[in-house]
Amino acid sequence: MMDVRRMQVLRAVITSGSVTAAAAHLGYTPSAISQQIAALEKEAGTALLERVGRGVRPTEAGLLLTRYTAVISEHLAEAETALADLRAGREGRLTVRYFASVGPTLLAPALARVRREHPAVTIDPRLADPDDAAAEVYRGDADLALVVRPPADAPRQGLQVVHLLDDPYRAVLPAGHPLAPKRVLDLADLAGEPWVRSEPPGPCLAPVTDACAAAGFSPDFAATSQDYATAQGFVAAGLGVSLVPRLGLSARHPGVAVRRVRHPEPVRAIHAVIRAGSLEQPVLRTLFDAFRESAGAGRTTPEAEGRAAPRNRSSS
Repeated sequence: MMDVRRMQVLRAVITSGSVTAAAAHLGYTPSAISQQIAALEKEAGTALLERVGRGVRPTEAGLLLTRYTAVISEHLAEAETALADLRAGREGRLTVRYFASVGPTLLAPALARVRREHPAVTIDPRLADPDDAAAEVYRGDADLALVVRPPADAPRQGLQVVHLLDDPYRAVLPAGHPLAPKRVLDLADLAGEPWVRSEPPGPCLAPVTDACAAAGFSPDFAATSQDYATAQGFVAAGLGVSLVPRLGLSARHPGVAVRRVRHPEPVRAIHAVIRAGSLEQPVLRTLFDAFRESAGAGRTTPEAEGRAAPRNRSSS
């Protein structure tokens, strides 16, 4: 394979008309230029220059190679510009994998900020199986994955895990439930209730079942849902009570009451998984700054939640 730098030296010699002029233009000695040309002729397997008086002129092979060198140099310049734009966050593609409940409250405002600050970057957010999202980052199919359960061997896979926020679960009760007037419930208060399972078994259901076990009971699931909106509908219809993470309550059903729980309070930890070192990219830095803003804006204090309960029991 021929060396591109040597091809550019050949082009400089041919366009300037002499080895001496090319050396002055490139900042080399004439001897160094001659050595580069000799090495390139060895790579090409043919003569590229021939002497004419005090100067040189290209052979047919030299002219052919120079034409290609011009094209290659143009593409190299374009590549360098594109790479600089990518490093600066002026262009590129951001591929994000996420799970449903973080979409409206955490991801959407963050991506809106990325679009404002990096309008030339193509944004590709897609729902993903929570158990496969991190693997997509590992395979290079995604730049970032939002997960609840990051891979235990992330560093060995060349992945970096960044904790974004803790998302506590809330008790969701029928609006007229006897426990609805309470501001805060002990989890054990729900032990004898029929339950609505708000999601399939996995990393988001585990905090619920683990917390119930710590409170001394196992929930009796009388109805099963695959999403939080349907779970709220089941609860409003009186099929049971449920625990739903706070981020999953962005769209509140008017027929339910939402209350804090304690002893213990179930919490799911939300993480971002990226390739190690990629946080240096400006677009990802912007996205993480926006995640922190979104997490802070969506965080309701326990005191505010408690004060809201008595005012409107059906929509708190």
